[in-house]
Amino acid sequence: MAEKLQLEMVTPYRKVLSEQVDEVTAPGTVGEFGLLPGHTPLLTTLNIGELSYVQDGTISHVAVNWGYVEVENNTVTVLVETAELADQIDLERARKALGRAEEALKTLDSDDKQFKIMEAALQRAMIRIQVAGRGH
Repeated sequence: MAEKLQLEMVTPYRKVLSEQVDEVTAPGTVGEFGLLPGHTPLLTTLNIGELSYVQDGTISHVAVNWGYVEVENNTVTVLVETAELADQIDLERARKALGRAEEALKTLDSDDKQFKIMEAALQRAMIRIQVAGRGH
């Protein structure tokens, strides 16, 4: 059997998944990065984005919202604020969140502290819609 990674994904509220996978691709704060078995130990931050993993030739997608990734001894531990698997995303709710964020951004000045909050909400909604589309 080929070497695998143990992928553990946890939010403050629940364990999202625990799987043996072939590879992981994640949205780092300085760009997307990939992990394969035998990867050197690593601790880095995650941005809002799409995390994907390959398991026996099948690619799965997860919308993640900021967090950390630690790699050690072929175990990838992902600690994130939120994580939603593609088939668990409520697409209608994500579209409504996108609309609310777009409307709010139209009325806010870029110097307003709410602008950054709404910008992040917009980014989260767009990622959720993107990931949900990959699940169908």
